[in-house]
Amino acid sequence: MGLFAEIKEDFANVKRNDPAFNSSMDFLFNYPGLWAIVWYRIANRLYNKGWKGLAKMIMGINKIFTQIDIHPAATIGQRVFIDHGTGVVIGETAIIENDVLIYQGVTLGGVSLNHGKRHPTIREGVVIGAGAKVLGNIEIGAHAKIGANSVVVKPVPECSTAVGIPAHNIEKGRCKDPFMHNMLPDINKEIFEYLLKRVALLEHILMQENNELLEKELELDEIYKSFIESMKN
Repeated sequence: MGLFAEIKEDFANVKRNDPAFNSSMDFLFNYPGLWAIVWYRIANRLYNKGWKGLAKMIMGINKIFTQIDIHPAATIGQRVFIDHGTGVVIGETAIIENDVLIYQGVTLGGVSLNHGKRHPTIREGVVIGAGAKVLGNIEIGAHAKIGANSVVVKPVPECSTAVGIPAHNIEKGRCKDPFMHNMLPDINKEIFEYLLKRVALLEHILMQENNELLEKELELDEIYKSFIESMKN
């Protein structure tokens, strides 16, 4: 797909993904994520043709106006939507496939100073919640979800969900609607409920044991009393 066709699709993608969109005037003032992607498309073309300094300059200016930091060497597919966008960072060797949804404050960062692939690969249809950090040369499988403020340092299987710090992978089969953030599992809540059940079970066992001990003590008391009475007689 040509450059202008990609940019045209980026604009159309905003209309499809944002119910708050009202008119074309909104493009000018309310979609920094869109403009960051547009300038990235131009800078990426220049970078790949050897104009690396100019490409970095363009993305530096873009960062000032949009507060979104995208390295021009990153690979970003079609219909990628950065919603709100402030604080998003996408590293040099990051790969983002088609139809990915990224919210504000997301970092696709590296954990190594070595040259080569050191940033994540985000497969098709992934949703990355606000404030999430995906770090290192790891793969996020197609149609997976990353919960808000999660820190992901291990691969995430396709169609699954990762939440927490560090993020834990949840079984497949959760809600697949990319906008249903309220349907993400609450790991802390589930662990807390599990601990409450364990405590209740232990209390029940201890009460049973105490009751058995109390019954044995009463039996021993009766035996002792009988023994004393027999001695008196």
